[in-house]
Amino acid sequence: MKEKVIIYQVLPRLFGNQNTTCKENGTIEENGCGKLNNFSDEVLARIHDMGFTHIWYTGVIRHATQTNYSSYGIPTQHAEVVKGKAGSPYAITDYYDIDPDLAVNVSMRMKEWEQLIERTHKAGMKVIMDFVPNHVAREYHSICKPTGVRDLGEDDDPNMHFSTRNNFYYAWGDLDLNEIRQSKPEFKAFSAKDAKIYEPYTESPARATGNDRFDNHPGCNDWYETVKLNYGVDYCDAGGRSYHYEPVPNTWGKMTDILLFWASKGVDGFRCDMAEMVPTAFWSYATGILKAKYPHIVVIGEVYDPNQYRNYVKAGFDYLYDKVGMYDCLRGVVRGERPAASITHEWQVVDDIRDHMLYFLENHDEQRIASDFFCGSAMKAIPAAAMSLFFQKNPFMLYSGQEFGEKGMDEEGFSGTDGRTTIFDYWSPETLAHAYQDSSDSALSQEQKYLAATYRQLLRFANEEKAIREGETFDLMYVNPGSENFDPRTNFAFLRKKDDEAMLIVLNFAQEARQLQVCIPGHAFDFFHIAEEEVLVTELFSGGKKKVELKKDGVFPISMDANGVRIYKFNVKMEESDIILNEHHKEEFPPAHTAEHLLNQLMVRLFGCERSRNAHIERKKSKMTFVVDHKPTRQEEKEIETEMNRLIELDMPVTYEFVDRDHIPANVKLDRLPDDASETLRLVRIGDYDVCPCIGKHVRSTAQIGKFVLLGTNWDEHAHSLRIRFKIVQ
Repeated sequence: MKEKVIIYQVLPRLFGNQNTTCKENGTIEENGCGKLNNFSDEVLARIHDMGFTHIWYTGVIRHATQTNYSSYGIPTQHAEVVKGKAGSPYAITDYYDIDPDLAVNVSMRMKEWEQLIERTHKAGMKVIMDFVPNHVAREYHSICKPTGVRDLGEDDDPNMHFSTRNNFYYAWGDLDLNEIRQSKPEFKAFSAKDAKIYEPYTESPARATGNDRFDNHPGCNDWYETVKLNYGVDYCDAGGRSYHYEPVPNTWGKMTDILLFWASKGVDGFRCDMAEMVPTAFWSYATGILKAKYPHIVVIGEVYDPNQYRNYVKAGFDYLYDKVGMYDCLRGVVRGERPAASITHEWQVVDDIRDHMLYFLENHDEQRIASDFFCGSAMKAIPAAAMSLFFQKNPFMLYSGQEFGEKGMDEEGFSGTDGRTTIFDYWSPETLAHAYQDSSDSALSQEQKYLAATYRQLLRFANEEKAIREGETFDLMYVNPGSENFDPRTNFAFLRKKDDEAMLIVLNFAQEARQLQVCIPGHAFDFFHIAEEEVLVTELFSGGKKKVELKKDGVFPISMDANGVRIYKFNVKMEESDIILNEHHKEEFPPAHTAEHLLNQLMVRLFGCERSRNAHIERKKSKMTFVVDHKPTRQEEKEIETEMNRLIELDMPVTYEFVDRDHIPANVKLDRLPDDASETLRLVRIGDYDVCPCIGKHVRSTAQIGKFVLLGTNWDEHAHSLRIRFKIVQ
């Protein structure tokens, strides 16, 4: 089965940091730091259950920092050439080392990284890490390089501005940081105590900055803390830029060896920082060697010039950021600055390489959706997330915290209040401090829980639904011009189809509900070989069904919520139902039936028992039997009632998913299903608290259950069975 790549980008320094002091410009001792070991088996299972196939662990390689690890033999970094107390993850100080901030045992930091790779694979996901090829930290020095490896710059001739044997570019004169010093008042006054740290940084001769500043006096807006690597391009040749690739430049071999080193650790892919600033000739050389030895490796490039996309695909990149195209477009649509119809142009201009384009709405460089600088509300971008996930087969990336509506409006220190989550400071974003560590979700607001549940559905649909995962796409915008029934400024519609499964997906970017009529042209019927017939469609979010007459150039009536997404699935073979489930004739009382799910999971957690195999759920009163290892005390019985009502008050959303047996979450058991159970199952989720297959009726959120009243219990000592009698009061 093909898999749609869905990447979770996470900054381990922030993720799982339980220290919520959040002092501006705080040290690691004051503000704390997340660790690689925060990604436990349980946490990784929860991330995987969200629907992710890959995790990009951002900032794992050792980089410049103001934190002192000299007691471990790690060189200290001069504060003048470090951005923030924690430092930028993209100012690498040792390509062969792991960031000591992330280790519980600094001396075992590489082992902790290797163990995290192993745990991630065990959880069913693949590992992506950064490769930063364009530049390194000013004080780069490898203490962990393998035996026989020559360090970057170790054999350079600094008297030569450019040489293919040099790893760096050298300018005339000493490095002049006066402009930076003027912008950073903390360096104006030195104390005797801190003289070693705050004495002016010196470098002679100066080296070019990572952003191609080839003189000796960079400005405060330059990447002054980094130095550019030399791949055989002379940017200052008297006759203009010149290229010197024969013999192979020294840097090529060293950087390729670094890729091979990390691939040997079990890494599955690399996100290549500022890949566009490194020549395609090197990438062809390096990816050819890398993939010859590790064919499964995925290479992702940060390329911002659409005119260069195809050159980098030819050079071996599997995926490229579609930032200037689709990201900028969707941002404009969400903000009301561009019409939804403009999405069509963005996919068309890269249609020949569409499977190589990586869609995203947030990453560490971009402003958070919920920030004041983007649109102020995470819910407004749900249609954009659905479009990014469902429109094509290409990958999608989500930045940690996006699923909980992280605002990025903290004033962390070096980062400042800019709508981004800091990559320079020690910090603990509220949305991540407990999000995956607390399985009860008690630290999350109702809005955050709803948002996370919505993202989970979107992410899981992307791989569970064959038409989305593998199907072809038909854009419906050209036949849906502006009218009272469709607004191309705020509405977008398209079809997906694979084999006999078809889907109509409609998005509403408007802040109000809409009644739409979506036209499906005759060309779409011919393209997908769809017959003009009445079909029974299932709306995947709600599970609701309705019959619709499909006619060439006819209309499909749709009721849309504000910022809504509708996914209508139907079978073109015209079977009785596109989703076949077992017969179900019981007329349940939805509040009590939903309470049954909650009580099952609660008993599993409190007593370590199995779910009930003997339950009678009725409107007036209900009974459930559990096999437990001891007779509960009165206090334990009271805890059952108290905890049930607490869970009900959390108002957790109740959602549905239709999945085949190949996509059942690891924590869902199927031993209770009848022998004739269908291949397609409906999973019922209560927030992040419980999930199980069920075809019954439920309330939409737990607050609609009412009050849980424990009527009594019966204990059978011989069978160790506990019968719980309860009723629901509304």
